[in-house]
Amino acid sequence: MKASKTLTKNLQAVLVDLIELHLQGKQAHWNIVGTNFRDLHLQLDEIIDAAREFADVTAERMRALHASPDGRSGTVGSSTTLPQLPEDLIDTGEAVDLVVERLTKTVATMRNVHDEVDEEDPTTADLLHGFIASLEQFAWMVGAENMKAGSTETVSPHAKDQPKS
Repeated sequence: MKASKTLTKNLQAVLVDLIELHLQGKQAHWNIVGTNFRDLHLQLDEIIDAAREFADVTAERMRALHASPDGRSGTVGSSTTLPQLPEDLIDTGEAVDLVVERLTKTVATMRNVHDEVDEEDPTTADLLHGFIASLEQFAWMVGAENMKAGSTETVSPHAKDQPKS
């Protein structure tokens, strides 16, 4: 099977967000400070590893479908849906909100392209299903740092225009 332009475009969108998620995860990993530093630092390692693996699987799937993945820094920077992280130190509470937002946006990209991907290539859609399940679990686990008992939403003094699930 050879990927159509639509399938290639959709997988490229997923790829750049996964690469950016990995990069931003490292940025946060290096610059977080505060309460529960170590726990969040280790959780970020898990997210970074998963994002790298998912990006590699996506790029290799594109090649299997005779499409050319583009993971160059300029391409990633100009086409990702993820906003930049602050460049300075980030309090762990704020970092939780920022990481959950980026996980949620990466999942949104996958959900936005899912139906077109599934229509053309159900095998690739199955890959997206696994990525989505894993990233949503990370969002829940990281987001729980700022949750309050009895609430279904993250409640944080750091939340600014936080995405609603």
